[in-house]
Amino acid sequence: RAVVDGVQASAQPFDVILATGDLSQDHSPASYQRFAQEIHRLQKPVYWLPGNHDYQEIMDPELTAAGIRPVMQLVGDHWQIVMLDSQVHGTPHGWLSHGQLEQLESALQAHPEKYTLVCLHHHTFPIGSIWLDQHDLKNADDFLMVLARYPQVKAVLSGHVHQEYDQVHQQIRFLTSPSTCIQFKPLNGDFALDRLSPGWRYLQLHRNGRTTKQV
Repeated sequence: RAVVDGVQASAQPFDVILATGDLSQDHSPASYQRFAQEIHRLQKPVYWLPGNHDYQEIMDPELTAAGIRPVMQLVGDHWQIVMLDSQVHGTPHGWLSHGQLEQLESALQAHPEKYTLVCLHHHTFPIGSIWLDQHDLKNADDFLMVLARYPQVKAVLSGHVHQEYDQVHQQIRFLTSPSTCIQFKPLNGDFALDRLSPGWRYLQLHRNGRTTKQV
């Protein structure tokens, strides 16, 4: 609620909301209903992908009933956004299945003329927190091999790590977003909470392939 209030108070224009997983801690029907109720106050389209704490058998019908459908590819005039499911049931780490990697490659082949933002829940590269980097994307090499074949990919956005992170690898910007809940303390060997407030990332995709960002 505080984040939604903050977005409204900022008065920055935006087109869509990308919710990059862990929309619930207890994956109860009430928690997804609460998410939908609060996010509808922003009056913009919402697109989501699952995180390791989400339970899709509850998440999908509850959000669909609230008018928030799982759309895995958004195609605009100059950019496309591809949403991937890196959830592995019962474990905190991530994995992109063969089907998800095929979906990504198919989207990139279908629109070679459009710059691309790829979204998934789990982080691709270590962020320097030993305890958290155990729970990264376990087949990151497979993911990177697909991306390397398509120069139109300009950015990869993920959640999961409850902190801001920004790295460039082979001319692709890899970003994480802070949590709308608690933040984890960066560069920590053991689990530790930061004192930072809940937050969000504001991302602009420009027609020349450039991105600008603000947390």
